[in-house]
Amino acid sequence: MNFQDPIQLIGATASPYTQKMLALLRYRRMPYAVTWGDPATVCEARGLEPPKPALLPTFLLEDHEVVHAICDSTPIIRRLEEAQSQRSVLPKDPALAFVDYLIEDFADEWCTKYMFHYRWHFAADADKAGTILPLAMNPSICAKELAAFKKHFSERQIGRLFVVGSNDTTAAVIDASYRRFLKAMEQHLAQQPFMLGRRPGAGDFALHGQLSQLVGFDPTPRAITHEISPRSVAWVDRMYDLSGLDPLDGDWINLEEQSPSLGDLMQEIGRVYVPAQLANARAVGAGDKEWGCDIDGAPWTQRTFPYQAKCLQWTRERYEALSQSDRARVNTFLDGTGVEAMLS
Repeated sequence: MNFQDPIQLIGATASPYTQKMLALLRYRRMPYAVTWGDPATVCEARGLEPPKPALLPTFLLEDHEVVHAICDSTPIIRRLEEAQSQRSVLPKDPALAFVDYLIEDFADEWCTKYMFHYRWHFAADADKAGTILPLAMNPSICAKELAAFKKHFSERQIGRLFVVGSNDTTAAVIDASYRRFLKAMEQHLAQQPFMLGRRPGAGDFALHGQLSQLVGFDPTPRAITHEISPRSVAWVDRMYDLSGLDPLDGDWINLEEQSPSLGDLMQEIGRVYVPAQLANARAVGAGDKEWGCDIDGAPWTQRTFPYQAKCLQWTRERYEALSQSDRARVNTFLDGTGVEAMLS
């Protein structure tokens, strides 16, 4: 990749993963050019094969003079690190880097349930999203087309709530989890400006992506966040552009010296995300199209996702790749959080 030219990506303003990657690129001072639009449409116009599935953001990256469209933010972050090491978002300490990976995975795969649930479960939020999201793609769309697009898009998204497990039974579980997550964030940000110290990791940008919508777009979670964690509200605004931050290696806080408040975030991961990941992986192994288990004392059922089973596999592979001493440090840090069950 040649960073003399801007990194090309296709995104949407209301996509948490787009906001995750744009904030990361700003922090890393990597030039970029974003096209707001549908990846399949933009790729087709440029004569490129779109990724399958075509998700946001989609990066157009050159490999041996051939441009490929790719869209999985976690490996893209690692690819950018290989191309440019300055202003890294990955701690050099392998044990700390593993905890950062846990946070990123939790944000990408569980916190997105908060975002999708609040956006489409509540009438006021769904009405706003149904109106604004089409306009964000094309502000000049005529009123008749907007009304038709809003109706079609809203019905489709509301109809897909079951895909992330959102329904009348699990709504209380999702809401309680989000409120506990915010309390953990409020306590942790009172101790240090980022999850692992005085400089942001990949996990910070993943959390920012989801919170950019929960705080900055959707009215119901915005009100909840203002009430429970004003620090998170301010933090999202700061995370938007950290290009002026000058990080030092010593800004990472050692795993053994992390504030106990970081453990509260790990507790939430163990409480809700771990049982979901284990149940989904069992379903994938059995070939079941849906899975069910108890999460936080309530029944939870949703569609099986092979990709999330891969996420669990990748987490375990990273854990197994740690040295024996680093694995022991991680085990000590995670002891009693419930996350241990995901690593065996």
